[in-house]
Amino acid sequence: MSKSDVFQALHVAGDPIVLFNVWDPGTASIVQSAGAKAIATGSWPVAAAHGFADGEIIPLATMLDNLSRIVASVDLPVSSDIEGGYSAAPSGVADTVEQVVKAGAVGFNFEDQIVGGQGLYEIETQIARVAGAREGADRAGSNIFLNARTDLFLKAKPEDHAGHMGAALERASAYADVGANGFFAPGLTDEGLIKQLCADCPLPVNILALPHAPDAAALADLGVARISHGPVPYRKMAAWLEEQARAAISYR
Repeated sequence: MSKSDVFQALHVAGDPIVLFNVWDPGTASIVQSAGAKAIATGSWPVAAAHGFADGEIIPLATMLDNLSRIVASVDLPVSSDIEGGYSAAPSGVADTVEQVVKAGAVGFNFEDQIVGGQGLYEIETQIARVAGAREGADRAGSNIFLNARTDLFLKAKPEDHAGHMGAALERASAYADVGANGFFAPGLTDEGLIKQLCADCPLPVNILALPHAPDAAALADLGVARISHGPVPYRKMAAWLEEQARAAISYR
């Protein structure tokens, strides 16, 4: 099987692929050695590791160079977080995705929030953007996994999440119709709502393993097909590094 076929097959409801997000070749190699089945970057940690804030501030060329070196450092399928595709226009998104796949990624996350702006793209606008992402992926490779992310839940208070479920499912269905392979709902942590999303979503569901989210075993029981760790590993590493540095510097 090709790496893209392997990555597609790893998305199984009830037996989720766990992606412990990395940010450079060194961390990718460590996570591979830990027994990972696939590697995934996170936009926040990649940006932070290169001295940038999140939100497509890191130059696309720098992100692509880092991605290609990650791909070369491991034997596993690699998925890339491309945020909003570095373009509002579907054609620009297609060009970005084509470059990401040519750099070696067999999958990518693509979000519907307006990077650098406010709120989410209107659904019809985002449908065209997802279609553009699919076009770019198909130009550069075959069976590339398009993980369509909605920021509906991240942008809302937890007590309002139930009221956004209908809109989330509408987006999931629309994104599936234009070529998405998975649906990422970061910020959703309520077990009942996750179970509902997994039952009603036409795509494999991806949940972010936030500190207050259900654990991996519970997410598997709820029907989740993919668990991402996002910026959490980097933040834990950074806190540990600062603590160690303080102890070393202040030895007296």
